[in-house]
Amino acid sequence: MTIQCSIVPVTAYQQNCSIIKCQATGRAAIVDPGGDIERILAAVKQMDATVEKILLTHGHMDHCAASEPLRQQLGIPIEGPHKDDDFWISKLPEWCEMAGFPRAEPFVPDRWLEQGDTVTVGEQTLQVYHCPGHTPGHVVFVYDPQKVAWVGDVLFQGSIGRTDFPMGNHEDLISSIRERLFPLGDDITFIPGHGPTSTFGQERRSNPFVADNRYG
Repeated sequence: MTIQCSIVPVTAYQQNCSIIKCQATGRAAIVDPGGDIERILAAVKQMDATVEKILLTHGHMDHCAASEPLRQQLGIPIEGPHKDDDFWISKLPEWCEMAGFPRAEPFVPDRWLEQGDTVTVGEQTLQVYHCPGHTPGHVVFVYDPQKVAWVGDVLFQGSIGRTDFPMGNHEDLISSIRERLFPLGDDITFIPGHGPTSTFGQERRSNPFVADNRYG
């Protein structure tokens, strides 16, 4: 095993913030820090990790609201999501106020990500897949050596991401899942933005929204 992952549910939305640690170097990335910074940093300490960056799947507040405070506190860059989610991040104060969420300020990531990009965590390399639908700039991170993916709110165990938010698109979401993620292999375990993990194979067989028997 070359990476270790700890999942920390954060915010009232119980969003799965992940800490990915490269076991060879001890360096780590925080994926989707939506809030509860003290809880996240406590998990980092327990893992004996040194955080070197923040990775974002998309611009919704429960996935990114703690990014700028962590960037300032730790002096680390933010990578992701795709630039098409800039409108979500730039309006974070308004979204937070409407949802009764703790206020978060707009920020600009140090690096926007594109389909086909890679990101590193220590010595390990993750592939980046642009998977629009839930939001237009949503990305997914895949670590092929251990067959694991961080899919944000694209796909869940038995469900899929909502597409009734501004700039959501149901057809794009289905295409992202079936044409971009499922071909990566049934044996990939994914960590969703909310709820339990699953595999692409299980969802291809049984997910009522994207199963093969619905599209075959």
